[in-house]
Amino acid sequence: MAAAQLRSRRENSRLSKNEVMVGWRRSALVRGSFLLNVVFGLYVAVHVAAPPRLVSPRGAALPLLHDNLTSSGAGGGEGVDYATEGGAVQGGEFPGGSLDADSADLAAAAAASASASSEDRRAAPATPAPSLQEKVYPDLHTCHTPTLAPRPALHGDHWVLYNYVPADTQPACNESVTYTTHADFTFLDNLVPLVERWRGPVSAAVFAPGGDFNATLATITFLRACRGLVADHVTFHLFFPAEHMPSHVPLTAHVLAGRTSCSTPPPYLATHTYKRAHNLTYPVNVARNIARRAAATYFVLASDVELYPSRGFIPFFMDMLKRQDASPAPAPTRRVYVLPIFEVKSGLRPPASKLALARMLKRGAAIPFHKFVCPQCHKVPGMREWADSNATESVNVVMVAKRHPPFHHWEPIYVGTHLEPLYDERLSWEGRSDKMTQMYVMCVLDYEFHVLDNAFLVHRPGIKRHRRDRHRDQLTAKQNALLHSKITPELHTIYGKRGACYL
Repeated sequence: MAAAQLRSRRENSRLSKNEVMVGWRRSALVRGSFLLNVVFGLYVAVHVAAPPRLVSPRGAALPLLHDNLTSSGAGGGEGVDYATEGGAVQGGEFPGGSLDADSADLAAAAAASASASSEDRRAAPATPAPSLQEKVYPDLHTCHTPTLAPRPALHGDHWVLYNYVPADTQPACNESVTYTTHADFTFLDNLVPLVERWRGPVSAAVFAPGGDFNATLATITFLRACRGLVADHVTFHLFFPAEHMPSHVPLTAHVLAGRTSCSTPPPYLATHTYKRAHNLTYPVNVARNIARRAAATYFVLASDVELYPSRGFIPFFMDMLKRQDASPAPAPTRRVYVLPIFEVKSGLRPPASKLALARMLKRGAAIPFHKFVCPQCHKVPGMREWADSNATESVNVVMVAKRHPPFHHWEPIYVGTHLEPLYDERLSWEGRSDKMTQMYVMCVLDYEFHVLDNAFLVHRPGIKRHRRDRHRDQLTAKQNALLHSKITPELHTIYGKRGACYL
């Protein structure tokens, strides 16, 4: 009995030790599992509350939570908002439970960093907007200034003597604007008031067929000797049809050495011309293209010799390039800068400033150009704004327009560059509408026309009125047929069509 009891006690003791061992093992597993859960929870909380810093393409770290962190306002306990892909989570709360103390500290640090970054952004000075020159003409200061060396060239059916009589002075290509113009020798007297106002480079293509060549040289010699500003600023390019050659072409040096008397009648007053005697039409667009191609500056104003510019335009325009662009387009756009045109009554001195022009307009001594001949051809968008703008010692853009109805017949004269479309040389002055093809192309190419406020052109005194000219009407009918049957289909093929553009 005693032995049986002893065996029973030993057996119970072994069972008790086994139970203790099992319990200890279970407790260890529970503690280990709990510890792993805590470590995992901390890992998840830390990496969600403080995500890795992003790196920019150049390797610089972006501000922590720069895009996703926003302040929820002033006041205690409102914390921070975190924007997640699944929705917004309020500060102090996280999906599935609460953030522990370390995670909350990390979130607070992130909020402070983002707030400091936001304050830095507000405190940093704004990047200045680029100037007009920087935005649209970044190559202005790298342009090349060509020499005014005389050179002959064959241009279609015409011989051209480029720079045949060069100006005595020449600015750098990025310092001025060239007034490009054209004429025959009977119109060259207009260069005197033109240059007196312009005071800058002028590129003049002069039509000098046959015997008109010698009269042209005599006129140029007279103007250079007797009107000093002409010698300073005007470069003459003479051209003539290959079928109407002059008898002799002297060297440029001989022309420059020529002498004349300023007391004799000017040669341009001659009434007899070779052109008229041989019934030659005036190749106006050949002349325009020659003068523009020969211009030695980046900017050009392609105009007519009887149109006189307002005073001080060149420095005003170059100064405008330093200011911001008037176009609302974020990227550079094709554009030109328009000078409105006016006429004044005969016997009156053409105004040189906007203030003087405004007074003449008010009393009816000046009117918009071609008001009684072709008013739609020079109807300028924004003329009310132009008239209301103050007359100042500067030039600014008062209106940005397109050549769309009701301005689809507009023939503006403008400052542009050598990149603008050239003129169709099949069109003559006598046949009219000689600039319409260029205007159509610019419309299809979606050009902007920037109307300038304190700049204008005024025609040689005399109000133009429509006069019947049977011979010119016949030439106009012939040129219109050419425009519609041949030139218009060509332009449609090359440039396409645009709904608001008309030829």
